[in-house]
Amino acid sequence: MKVHDVMTEDVKFCRPETDLAAAAAIMWESDCGALPIVADGGEAIGIVTDRDIAIALGTRNKKASEIPVKEIMSGKLCAAFPDEDIHTALKLMRREKVHRLPVINTEGKLQGILSLNDVALKAMHPDAKRTPELNYEDVVSTLKALCEHRPSIAQKHYNAASA
Repeated sequence: MKVHDVMTEDVKFCRPETDLAAAAAIMWESDCGALPIVADGGEAIGIVTDRDIAIALGTRNKKASEIPVKEIMSGKLCAAFPDEDIHTALKLMRREKVHRLPVINTEGKLQGILSLNDVALKAMHPDAKRTPELNYEDVVSTLKALCEHRPSIAQKHYNAASA
């Protein structure tokens, strides 16, 4: 099974200059928790989540309409390709601890988004008559990896100082 068999193709997105209030409104209207960030040429350059927005607003003394998405986006884009095996994409999600991956073509242009929700809805029960290409175990192992807490920043500093 390939990523394109599971991904959502009609994906909403925003631009780097989109403010957090507008990004949150797009998420609300689209019933989604993340938006890929797309540059003028159509290249996916990042992703912003509802959690990113909440933390940015909770840690800055600014209105959502005053903060552009580019100020809170990470500089690293984790993405999948449409023809990539779904299990390869799930490994990336587990390793990077992300619930969603923008799906891009070889030029970096946004093609869709792969979410853990998409994967869960496509997974088949292991008791199926045939061996499913995407089963419940794939979903659960990915979800477990995402649920593991990362060390806090304070813990990282403590560990570094103790070494």
